[in-house]
Amino acid sequence: MIRPVLTEIGIFLIPFAVYALFLAASRSGVFARSSWPVTVVARLVLAALVLVIAGLIGLAHYSGAPPDSTYIPAHIENGKLVPGRES
Repeated sequence: MIRPVLTEIGIFLIPFAVYALFLAASRSGVFARSSWPVTVVARLVLAALVLVIAGLIGLAHYSGAPPDSTYIPAHIENGKLVPGRES
């Protein structure tokens, strides 16, 4: 469960990292308070939320088993462990 959470946090931080790289490339003060006005931070938060929502929708839509599949749990056949699978 920790990996999807960390992935979404990473996706959320992408716009801020890109803006920090832009500030560094333009030789502006990355850590200067004047480089991070409220309007810019608000736009970055909005862009980050859009990316996170798109990531969550993509994860829900393209991952997991097909809707009509049946899960067959792990079991033992002829003394060997057969892993669980979808059929």
